[in-house]
Amino acid sequence: MRKSVFAGALVATAALAAPAFANDSVIKCIADDNNWCMQQGNYDATRYSNLDQINTKNVGSMKVAWTFSTGVLRGHEGSPLVIGSMMYLHTPFPNIVYALNLDDENKIVWKYEPKQDPSVIPVMCCDTVNRGLQYADGKLFLHQADTTLVALDAKSGKEVWKAVNGDPKRGETGTGAAIVVGDVVMIGVSGAEFGVRCFFTGYDINSGKMLWRGYSMGPDSDILFNPEKTMSLGKPVGKDSSLKTWTGDQWKLGGGSIWGWYAWDQKLNLVYYGTGNPSTWNPAQRAGPDGKQIDQKWSMSIIARNPQTGEAAWAYQMTPFDEWDFDGVNEMILVDDMDVKGSKHNVLVHFDRNGLGYTVDRKSGLPLVAEKYDPAVNWTTGVDLDPKSEKYGRPAVVASKSTFLNGQDVNTTDVCPAALGTKDQQPAAYSPLTKLFYVPTNHVCMDYEPFKVEYTAGQPYVGATLSMYPPKGESHMGNFIAWDASKGKIVWSNKEQFSVWSGVLTTAGGIACVGTLEGYFKCVDQKDGKELYKNRTPSGIIGNAFTYGHKGKQYIGIFSGVGGWAGIGLAAGLTNPTDGLGAVGGYAGLNSYTALGGSLTIWTLP
Repeated sequence: MRKSVFAGALVATAALAAPAFANDSVIKCIADDNNWCMQQGNYDATRYSNLDQINTKNVGSMKVAWTFSTGVLRGHEGSPLVIGSMMYLHTPFPNIVYALNLDDENKIVWKYEPKQDPSVIPVMCCDTVNRGLQYADGKLFLHQADTTLVALDAKSGKEVWKAVNGDPKRGETGTGAAIVVGDVVMIGVSGAEFGVRCFFTGYDINSGKMLWRGYSMGPDSDILFNPEKTMSLGKPVGKDSSLKTWTGDQWKLGGGSIWGWYAWDQKLNLVYYGTGNPSTWNPAQRAGPDGKQIDQKWSMSIIARNPQTGEAAWAYQMTPFDEWDFDGVNEMILVDDMDVKGSKHNVLVHFDRNGLGYTVDRKSGLPLVAEKYDPAVNWTTGVDLDPKSEKYGRPAVVASKSTFLNGQDVNTTDVCPAALGTKDQQPAAYSPLTKLFYVPTNHVCMDYEPFKVEYTAGQPYVGATLSMYPPKGESHMGNFIAWDASKGKIVWSNKEQFSVWSGVLTTAGGIACVGTLEGYFKCVDQKDGKELYKNRTPSGIIGNAFTYGHKGKQYIGIFSGVGGWAGIGLAAGLTNPTDGLGAVGGYAGLNSYTALGGSLTIWTLP
């Protein structure tokens, strides 16, 4: 298993190599490959491990080493953390946290069970999921469903501090995993489906004091944009960059949820995240006074912020005037020195819900590549990447797939992807061995029927009815692909019966591992996608594969527990095909393959 000889040296020198704004405890933790210190694997969010004891030659021999039941049903997203000999697990609502001692037969050392008002459950958009814990300075950070951010002592499980981040009575909820940079822990909130104006907040990791808050839309002072210094597509955003793209006070119900995954560029000291859909889903209710489209910034955008001050360095809006709920919240994966069109760039790679895989220069925010990562995508013909064009950076919309015509909302059929996107929150991974990205995708289309909806605090503010199904002439609803982000090309693609709703792990052993909604855990060869291992878990998988080392052995694990948006029918007992924002009907066949559960399964070599 790689790193065993050099572990001590790496850990000892990590602090010396850490940038000025880094958190030394996190840097040291990441330097030891035996750990899984962050939900994203590392600050670059590559989900790649240097461990190689399990590899393409022997992965087929893996056996189940142990399992653990969380005692909670509903969807299990994210993964445990492993720090030294301790493993820390989280659950969906009520967001229980377990600490297990790997040196003592995985004994439960402590258990934390927050007391939350169950009334938060009805305002959680798409199941009661939670994407996991984050670690720094001997603390674990949990973002509860009710938006309370809790710092727990990693040794005892006792609360160090709590900060209330939002108000569920207004529809504000928490499902995301935080990110820690230096002495700042950052987290966003969900709520676009309830007319919430969402935000990203930085807290002091020692006291829980709020340091700054950047909204997704509103006045410059609220969104923390500097009109002269914050850039978009190579130009200063200018005064009131957001307000100018909303009619009247609509920005106050603007949406822009922040519930995905975050990354940090240690040299530029920038945190990257994405914002979700504008509210309401019905585009006609958000049109300008003349019935024309307006961008509604900064929903559907990638935003780069300074973690100490919150000020935005740049923003890029991927889906202006969204008509389909193509949230921009998916993970940002950072790769250095990528050769794009003959020149080297330090890039951010983002697989958007809208079906386009973006390669962006992460210093300037300029898009370099924007291509379809599922051939079924039909709402756009592509993105204009000519910097001299008036439509630079904008997608060209296919008129027949628009849900907005002449100032009115229109019923639209056969839109690909469906609202849950070509990829939802399930994070992709990168491998430096192949320089490819491994992407779990949804191969799903929809019929979209907008309708007028009135705003009431804490009540759904969606304004659309959906039906979901596979692309015409096809029966499968997912693909697991390898993607060349320098060219915007699919290298190989494996079909899956249902959407691949699980996060991917890549390792130095040349394997890429992922789970399926039916409950299969699979590992393939990174080079060609050849299946090398397959094992059934107790429930459908929407968790993220991870790996760690303990006492000289490498282990690979994943949560099973069907749910999330795709599995909401099973998770919440829904049967109406249009419930779950259209997912219940689209994934009705899942109940023939799996049932609810909540388990962790760990594999190793015999």
